[in-house]
Amino acid sequence: MTSLLVTGANGFVGRALCASLKHRDYTVKAATRSVSAQTALNEGVVPVVIGDINAETDWQAALTGVDVVIHLAARVHVMRETADDVLQAFQSVNTAGTENLARQAATIGVKRFIFLSTIKVLGENTLRGEFNKDTPVIAPKDAYALSKWQAEQLLQEISATTGMQVVVIRPPLVYGAGVKGNFLRLLQLIKHGWPLPFANISNKRSLVYVENLCDLLGVCIVHPDAAGEILLCADTEDFSTPALIRQLANALDVPVRLYPIPLSALKTVAGWVNKSAEVARLCDSLQVDATQTQLLLDWQPPFTATQGLAKTVASFLTLPG
Repeated sequence: MTSLLVTGANGFVGRALCASLKHRDYTVKAATRSVSAQTALNEGVVPVVIGDINAETDWQAALTGVDVVIHLAARVHVMRETADDVLQAFQSVNTAGTENLARQAATIGVKRFIFLSTIKVLGENTLRGEFNKDTPVIAPKDAYALSKWQAEQLLQEISATTGMQVVVIRPPLVYGAGVKGNFLRLLQLIKHGWPLPFANISNKRSLVYVENLCDLLGVCIVHPDAAGEILLCADTEDFSTPALIRQLANALDVPVRLYPIPLSALKTVAGWVNKSAEVARLCDSLQVDATQTQLLLDWQPPFTATQGLAKTVASFLTLPG
């Protein structure tokens, strides 16, 4: 029986992945930071406490007997630090922590290391065309993306020198049951009828439903052609921000409250309130062409975007408030 180690197992993607794996013929070890974090784990996984993830983490017990590592754990937010501290905080977990885990995995004999990176290594937006597998990395725009890109490079070096197979997956924004962050805030605003000033926006953005991402991760555990690849993934349908809001409002069964405001004015106001990055994600395009992933692995996302959004809303409606 193939043995897996899933890091970040009690996170948004990790919980969904462990749930999708529990009916397959795998032994699944779930790495968590603390004993208390184990309460969020799915039934059927073997919990392993590893503490904080950094360059000093001891993975020996967690890696013993493991065939495939699926490394989902990452630092995605840093609060109240200076600019230099922000990059260092991301690198401590996402770069040095990943390198440390991968080197220990290779030493102990792990066959394959699957790393969840981010499409942000290619940029924050697409001005002409879509990101695809051949899009070069020019310069990641923020500390999070840079830390992930640095980890990707280190993993390629480790694979080349040890023979451990590495698979890198670069998803766009992931949504689904239990989603947090900006997507959850958007759902809350729509549900409570807040007016949204995005009627004039004509962008296109790729998303990926969490169960589609988990299905791809499951394929990457076993597919021989995944080895050594950098894989882009996305749902098969892109949305403009107004279209996404209308779709979510329809699923929530609430009126759509979209109002037209010139983009220049919207971005100016966002700058005044230090929300430029958040507004840019709602106004700019970011499209991902995952065709090469689908052809290489003979894989199609099992859920449409419409199905994924409906499932996300159904889960959201069970939350208090």
